[in-house]
Amino acid sequence: MDQDQPLTCMALVELVTDYMEGALPPADVVRFEAHLVDCPHCRVYLDQMRLAIQALGRVPGEPLPPEAM
Repeated sequence: MDQDQPLTCMALVELVTDYMEGALPPADVVRFEAHLVDCPHCRVYLDQMRLAIQALGRVPGEPLPPEAM
């Protein structure tokens, strides 16, 4: 990743999981968060990802029906 270039929306989408898991290198965290400052669409995307993870953490696991196996 070219550290001199601003992060694109597409690159942010590819990095969001690593960002949320704290697995991005510090320089990439800075670029990720700088992009969020200027991009309301990516802020919404990040919020949606966080909400989805929270919701999935609360959904009880149901056994798969036999036809799905």
